[in-house]
Amino acid sequence: MKKSILNFILAVFLGASSMIVCAEIAVLSSAESITKTISNVENALVEVNKGDFSNANQQIRAARASAEHITGDKAIIKLANDSVKEGQAHSKAGNAAEAAKSLNESIKLYKSL
Repeated sequence: MKKSILNFILAVFLGASSMIVCAEIAVLSSAESITKTISNVENALVEVNKGDFSNANQQIRAARASAEHITGDKAIIKLANDSVKEGQAHSKAGNAAEAAKSLNESIKLYKSL
C-alpha cells in the first residue's frame, strides 16, 4: 500500500514537472524565433538598401520561415508578418524605399513582442 502511494506521488510530481519544462521550452523557442526573425529582417533591410534584391529576398524568406514559430499576441504577429510580406513584394518589384519602410515596420512590431 505504501509503495502504491509513493509511486502515485512520484508519477504526479514527474508529470507536473514535465509540463513545466515543456512550457519553458515553448517560451524559449518563441523568443529565439523572434530574435532570429528580427535578425533576418534586419539583414534583408541592409540588402535592400544596397540594392541587392536577390539576397534581400533570401533573408525575407528565412524571416518568414522563422516567424512561423513565434507565439504571443496574434494581432501583432499578423501585422508584423503582413509587413514582411509587403516588404517582400516591394523588394521583388525593385522598390527599395517602400521595401525598407515595410521591413522597418515589421522590425518595430516584432520587437514589441
